[in-house]
Amino acid sequence: MELADILAERAVLCCAGVETKRQLFERLAERAAELTGHPVADILEAIVNREELGSTGLGNGIAIPHGKIAGLKEVTALFARLDKPIEFDAVDDQPVDLVVMLLAPTGSGADHLKALSRVARMLRTESVVDELRGISDPAQLREVLIAPSEDHYAA
Repeated sequence: MELADILAERAVLCCAGVETKRQLFERLAERAAELTGHPVADILEAIVNREELGSTGLGNGIAIPHGKIAGLKEVTALFARLDKPIEFDAVDDQPVDLVVMLLAPTGSGADHLKALSRVARMLRTESVVDELRGISDPAQLREVLIAPSEDHYAA
C-alpha cells in the first residue's frame, strides 16, 4: 500500500493556531469528513477513543493518531504540519508538530496495519522528517510524503 493511494491532495494541511491535541483532532476530523463524507463527530469519536487507550505520539515530534470507522470505504490518510509543536503526551514527552492521521474501515485489519507500518517506517527516516519540517506548502509536503520508498531510504 502506497501513501499516494490513501493521501488525497486536499488531505495535507499546514496548521497555524492549533494549541491543543483536541483542536488538532477537530481540524483533521473536519477535513476527513469533507474527504470521506462521514460525520465529523464519528471521526472525532474514533480518534479520541483510540487516543484514550494510549498516546499515538511516537516521539521526535511525530504522532500517528488512528481509528476505525464503520462504513468507511477505504483506508484514508491525512497529514498535518503544525507551525508550533503541541503537547501530545508522546512517549518521549516532547511536543508534536508532524501528524499523520489514519482512518480505516471497521474490519480492515491488514490494510490498516500495513498503512500504520508504512507511515511509521517513513517517519523514522531523519532526512524525510527534516524535509517535512522545512516545507510549508501542502502540495510540496504531499510530494515528499508520496515519494517512492526507495527515495526515502536512498541516503
